[in-house]
Amino acid sequence: MNFLEAFVLGIVEGVTEFLPISSTAHLIIFSKILNIPSNDFTKFFEVFIQTGAVLSVVILYAKHILKNKKLLSKILISFIVTSLVAVPFYKIIKNVFFESNLLIVFNFIVVGAFFLLAENLISKNILKLNKDLKNLDIRQAIIIGLAQGFSIMPGVSRAGAVILAMLFLKYKRKEAVIYSFLLAVPTIVAAGFFDLYKVGFESLLISNINLLNLVIGFLFSFVSAIVVIQFFIRYLQKNDLKIFGYYRLIFGLLLFFFFR
Repeated sequence: MNFLEAFVLGIVEGVTEFLPISSTAHLIIFSKILNIPSNDFTKFFEVFIQTGAVLSVVILYAKHILKNKKLLSKILISFIVTSLVAVPFYKIIKNVFFESNLLIVFNFIVVGAFFLLAENLISKNILKLNKDLKNLDIRQAIIIGLAQGFSIMPGVSRAGAVILAMLFLKYKRKEAVIYSFLLAVPTIVAAGFFDLYKVGFESLLISNINLLNLVIGFLFSFVSAIVVIQFFIRYLQKNDLKIFGYYRLIFGLLLFFFFR
């Protein structure tokens, strides 16, 4: 991996992490386009640069958390449930799920269809979005954690799984998106440390180039994530989430032909 590739992947991560379009799938796709080999370092790099995106959430939503301390316990519950789902499947995730192009395409399209289904139900007033985060209880936090657990499969989208679960639990779009932002913090940080533990720090930073690539990816992930988060919140003030459903369907079909 060279510096330009680290820069591109950092931008891709920051732009896609908090949108319901699967940052992992986009990183895999761009890595294939750039012919970046898959090894322990590149797999760790993709996880590590997510912490840059996480830092943007910490900076933008620190005051929100301090004003809603009761929400921390719900975030912790969702995170623990996700961990119980993800940790036992670590080897399968890394060695099988991340290597299956058809699985990525399938997940991309299916989740997109669910977004369109949810918005269709909302438009027909069958699904009424009337809940705020203050309504979140332990049972719902567990359900959201389980939903996020499905995002261990590339193409699903961590943000997408959380937002969809909360829409079907009747939470307002903005509230669902904000919770997905906040839940990303412990989830992504823990994933990074767990990956580091499994692979080994010495084997990753075998050169100063590797370290510089991590810094570049982290920095541009952070900057682009701040821009996207602010855009996404403004977008939801006047729009629904159909565009992401259509994006996933169209891009998923393009991926099918790209991977053939």
